Amino acid sequence: MNTSEPTRINTAPRDGLAPGLRAIPGATPVEWIVWEGLLGYDEAVAAMETRAAAIAEGQAGECVWLVEHPPLYTAGTSAKDADLVAPERFPVFRTGRGGQFTYHGPGQRVAYVLLDLKRRQPDVRSFVAALEAWLIGTLARFNVVGERREERVGVWVRRPEKPRGPDGAMAEDKIAAIGIRVRRWVTFHGVSLNVEPDLTHFSGIVPCGVTQHGVTSLVDLGLPVSMAEVDMALRLEFEAVFGPTVSGTEMS
Repeated sequence: MNTSEPTRINTAPRDGLAPGLRAIPGATPVEWIVWEGLLGYDEAVAAMETRAAAIAEGQAGECVWLVEHPPLYTAGTSAKDADLVAPERFPVFRTGRGGQFTYHGPGQRVAYVLLDLKRRQPDVRSFVAALEAWLIGTLARFNVVGERREERVGVWVRRPEKPRGPDGAMAEDKIAAIGIRVRRWVTFHGVSLNVEPDLTHFSGIVPCGVTQHGVTSLVDLGLPVSMAEVDMALRLEFEAVFGPTVSGTEMS
């Protein structure tokens, strides 16, 4: 990870963009857990399954779990085999989240979001919109303009310095992905934000089934940020959209 001078983060309070998904007044804050080191994918999924079941039973509170994985590809429920270009390059995991193929690896912040939509708003579309708002707000704290696209899931940035497409449209790159699962109105899986991953690792797949656009990262955009800075921005913006958090130590 780049260790140059820290980038100034805009920490000014912001109004949430999805008020219907904020926790009810007096609710327990969402546990905010940061995993140190690289975490195996199977281990992460098993821990999420256990925690999501406990939340649904009222035996555990909501949480956000921040991790980094070793290099790997995951296939969502809509993944097409043809989009796995280099099947031998990294381990491939078939998973129950929505979406298509994506890459996870060092330098990418993965945030697994386990919330109880019964207590917030039992509306999956609104939840996905809130995740997009969270990511867009996080990028804004680094003065990066992230945008939604109706026909493409995730968060995108315009690249005016790159050649335009055959149709004359401005080039765009994906900087953050979203893939969720909901069971008994409890969410799990979540989002990934490219901080400083090896972008060549995405070439082993067609990311999210999109061929006409590329991928980027904060460092690729010229922002030498650390993972700790990104985590701070993510937490500030999560609280603006979803409500208060409290620091946690481990998934259980």
